[in-house]
Amino acid sequence: MSEESEPMMRSGGQRPAEEGARGRFDRIYQTLRMRICLLDYAPGERLREEDLADEFGVSRTPIRRVLVKLEAEGLLRSVHGVGTIVTDIEVNALAGVYELRVELAGLVGTLSPVLVDDTLVAGFQEIRERCYRMARKGDPREFSRINMEFFHLFNGLTANEPLRQISERLYYQTARIWLKTASRLKDYEQLLNNEFVIFEREVADITEAVELGDLAAAGHVRRAHIAMSFSRIRKALDSSTGALAG
Repeated sequence: MSEESEPMMRSGGQRPAEEGARGRFDRIYQTLRMRICLLDYAPGERLREEDLADEFGVSRTPIRRVLVKLEAEGLLRSVHGVGTIVTDIEVNALAGVYELRVELAGLVGTLSPVLVDDTLVAGFQEIRERCYRMARKGDPREFSRINMEFFHLFNGLTANEPLRQISERLYYQTARIWLKTASRLKDYEQLLNNEFVIFEREVADITEAVELGDLAAAGHVRRAHIAMSFSRIRKALDSSTGALAG
């Protein structure tokens, strides 16, 4: 795997030899989760404990714990006689997940909101600039990576830990959906380019709300964009199905 598939941040900035068992677990977990979400591990692909243990230089025990966690989150599943494979994703099966994500996004801005300081504002401004550059490059992988980073930044607007945990789990259940869905459609490049522009606008609007210290407004913007994103996915699939049927 390339360095691009490594997680954005490692626990405490530590090197693997110094990070301890918990840090090692988190690093492996974040790496595998990102690979799944970037489709480096395709739906249906088998993950072998022994191969992963060799790659990360650990025993099979921590690998097994990571795989169990990813299975509990819906990203992997165990198949008797086959092993652990990456789950597939279907739009209709995720409707309930999106509905809940919409409601939780509004709570992020109002439930235990964090103090807005210069560091927080700078974080949003920095990702806004990266998003601007990404939209002009048209790189689907960079789009997905920035989308993940932006999710974590937005999710940090609440100090309510249960809300953060549930939001994160649901987010990663849907994180692959645009890359996988768009790749099956005739207007793949145009659909993704439209998403780049819309995402850039979402990031800009939420950044402005954070700059103003209005986290409730940031939550409303995020809530609307999650709902509209799912609607666009379903519309694109319906149009594609209709074209094929015709």
